[in-house]
Amino acid sequence: MSRHNDIEHVSSTSAPNLGRRRFLKTAGGAAAVSGLLASTGFPAAEAAVASAAGMTPFDSARDESLWGAAQQAFSMNRSLINLDNAWTCPSPRVVTEAVVRYIWNQEEVPAQQWINDFEDRVETVRISLGRQLDCDPQELAIVRNATEALKTVLYGVPLKAGDEVLTTNHDYSSLVSVIRHREIRDGIKLVRAEVPAPAESMDQLVSAFEEAITPRTKLILVSHIAYLTGQIFPVKRICEMAHQRDIEVVVDAAHSFAHLDYTMSDLQGDYFGTSLHKWMLAPKGTGLLYIPKDKIEKINPLMSGPSRRRGRSIRKYESVGTQSMAPMLAIGEAITFHRAIGGKVKEERMRYLKLYWAERLNKLSNIQLYTSLDPEMSCGFTTVGIRGVHPEALRDYLWEQHYIQTARIDRGEDLQGLRTSPNLYTTLPELDYFCEVMEEVAANGMPEPYRSMTFERDF
Repeated sequence: MSRHNDIEHVSSTSAPNLGRRRFLKTAGGAAAVSGLLASTGFPAAEAAVASAAGMTPFDSARDESLWGAAQQAFSMNRSLINLDNAWTCPSPRVVTEAVVRYIWNQEEVPAQQWINDFEDRVETVRISLGRQLDCDPQELAIVRNATEALKTVLYGVPLKAGDEVLTTNHDYSSLVSVIRHREIRDGIKLVRAEVPAPAESMDQLVSAFEEAITPRTKLILVSHIAYLTGQIFPVKRICEMAHQRDIEVVVDAAHSFAHLDYTMSDLQGDYFGTSLHKWMLAPKGTGLLYIPKDKIEKINPLMSGPSRRRGRSIRKYESVGTQSMAPMLAIGEAITFHRAIGGKVKEERMRYLKLYWAERLNKLSNIQLYTSLDPEMSCGFTTVGIRGVHPEALRDYLWEQHYIQTARIDRGEDLQGLRTSPNLYTTLPELDYFCEVMEEVAANGMPEPYRSMTFERDF
C-alpha cells in the first residue's frame, strides 16, 4: 500500500511545451559531465564519493563534481523532472538489476527449493539492516511497507476502553484510521495535538505532546519526518518525556530512515516502522518493522502464520502467504548503495537540494514554506505554496505544461501547497527550471485555463 491518502498525484498525457524540451536536452548534457563515468551504475558512484576523502559531509554535498556519478546510477527518464520522491523513490540501476536477477533465480527451480534457499539468504539482509540501525537483527521484520509495519503495532498493542492514543494533525491518515477503528471496536480514544506548519521550534513540538498527555494516555504515535510537510520531530525528546510517564511510543519513520543518518538508540522509540522503497531506494513493496524482543510476544501479527513463526519470533510478522522474495533480497544492494554514498553525506546532499530551491523561492513575498529551513527542522523536502494559487491547479500546470511532478497537499487555509521532494539523481539545472516556472506563476499568476479551475477540498 502506498502512502498517498491525503496527497494527489497526476499522470497526464498532455505534451509539455517545446521550450521545456529544449531545456531538458541542454540541462541533461551539462549536468552529466562527471556522470558519464557512471555508466556501470553503483561502482562509479562509490568511486566518486571515495574521491571526496577528507571532505566534510557538508562540503561533499555541495561539490557537483561528485554527484554526476550518483545521478547516472539511476535509470531515470530525463524528459521529466520527478520532484515527488516522498511518495516512493526510483531505485538505482544496480537494485533493479538485482531484482530481475533474483526473479530469474526463483523461476529456475521448484518452489520448495527457492523458498528454502531465499529464506536463508534473507537472513543476511536482516543482519545488514540490523547493522544499519545498530540493533539486534532478530528485532527486525521485513514487511511490505511502513503502513503494514505500523498497523501491525497499532492494531496489536493491548489497549482497553478509555485508554488514549496521542498523535498530531501531521500524522499519516491511514494510521490515524486504525486508531479511529479501535475507538469503535475497543472503546479507546484518539487525541490529536495541533501542530502549526511551520513549527517555530523543537521545543514547541515537544510541548504540543506534553500538553496533550492525560492520565489515560497509554500510547503515542509520532512521525520522525511528517509526510505532509517534511517537518522533523524531536523523537528522542518525545520518547524520553513519554517514558517518564510509562507511555509507549510508536515511531513512524517512513520518511526518515536512510534520509536522516541515525541508529535506533538515537530515537529511543518502543516500536518503529519504515518503507524501504522510500529513501533507502530499495525495491517497491519492501518495508521494515522493529519490535524489541521483550515486546514481541505481546504484539500479535496482522495475520497468523505457521507455529514456528509465533510467540517470540520476529518472523511471525512476515507470514503473509506466498510472495516473491526477489525484492527482499535486493534490499541488500540498496543498503550497499546507501553505504557507498555514506549516510551523513546523503543526508547533507538531500538537505542541500532542498535549500537550493527553497531559499531561492523563499525570497518571493507571496511564497509560503510550510517547514523551517533550519537544518534541525527539515531535511530533503518541504511543502511550498503560492498565495492565491490553488495547489491542484499549480500541480496540474507543472505536470501538463512542464512535466514537473510534485504532490498536492490541501488541508485548508493552514496548509495548501506542493510537496516538493528531490532525490540524489536530481540535478541543479532541473531545480533551476522548477524555480523559474514557480517564479513566473508567482509574478503573473496562473495562465488559462488553470486560473479558472474550481476544486473541492478533500479533508
